[in-house]
Amino acid sequence: MHTHTDDPHDLGHHGDAEMRDTAATLTDLAVNVRTGTPPEWLRELIAGSLASLGTYPDGRAARAAVAARHGLPVERVLLTAGAAEAFVLLARALAVSRPLVVHPQFTEPEAALRDAGHAVARLLLREEDGFRLDPAAVPDSADLVMIGNPTNPTSVLHRAADIVSLARPGRLLVVDEAFMDAVPGESESLADRTDVPGLVVLRSLTKTWGLAGLRIGYVLAEPETVAALERAQPLWPVSSPALTAAEACMTPAALAEAADAARRIARERAHLLAGLAEFDEVRVVAAAEASFVLVRVRHGEQVRERLRRLGFAVRRGDTFPGLGPGWLRIAVRDRATTNRFLQALDQALTMVGA
Repeated sequence: MHTHTDDPHDLGHHGDAEMRDTAATLTDLAVNVRTGTPPEWLRELIAGSLASLGTYPDGRAARAAVAARHGLPVERVLLTAGAAEAFVLLARALAVSRPLVVHPQFTEPEAALRDAGHAVARLLLREEDGFRLDPAAVPDSADLVMIGNPTNPTSVLHRAADIVSLARPGRLLVVDEAFMDAVPGESESLADRTDVPGLVVLRSLTKTWGLAGLRIGYVLAEPETVAALERAQPLWPVSSPALTAAEACMTPAALAEAADAARRIARERAHLLAGLAEFDEVRVVAAAEASFVLVRVRHGEQVRERLRRLGFAVRRGDTFPGLGPGWLRIAVRDRATTNRFLQALDQALTMVGA
């Protein structure tokens, strides 16, 4: 565990940067948003909501829909402008003094904590342990523990029991479940738990529904925590189109569609992992459970650049604490795209003599 004040990792780097500032037409394996989204029915609903733009947003129906989806009272739900807003609210609105972030994971939570003036401790999970959480490694002194499940970028799904064991009096236990709806059956989710003190679960509609530009997510927590976060929000923080999307994505039909997508992702991920296993030069985090996989490749920076020249963008891994330049994150796509990528990877590895 380390406390970092001068960090070499670019915590502000995100997968979309791999697609910007290039004249080339790249196949996007860097961003974890499901392709072919948002679906047409959702586009139409969002477009229809534009007629109400002259009225201030009313989040009550969407909030109730989220609560019903998870079997929770509305007092335990807070709608946010994406999970990113939730990270900022947690960092600025709650009284914590010894936050700890479990890495490697999405860097925005730590960036938000730092921007709010916190000194952030890190627990770096190890490759030799499969990047799996050891609850005993988290010090009792931490009054906020932040962990992703399944974790971005490792794609590891931690046991719910291991995460719950981190709960302590006076501690906030924050679990980022942005990719949980990509896991068939959402096994190991804590979203519906009300018996874990200090539990805060974050969810996003960005990945499964392709709504990154709309900014919609939500917090599930104890009513006192929700109230404190809500007081720190500006008035009308979530737009009417985003509220329409949130309500629509909680319907039984939408949840069934998301479940089908999760099963399809699992099949396509298995195909990608099988293809990657054919390369002696590639080491895969085999316990992948999300819509992406993490690999380690010799000369990873050169391989990534070669892949770009061959038409594929993958996510660099060295911006994640605990990883270095040999790590690459690859989004799960359809079988035809994966096959083309594997051919390009073979070429890239040959070119750099990896």
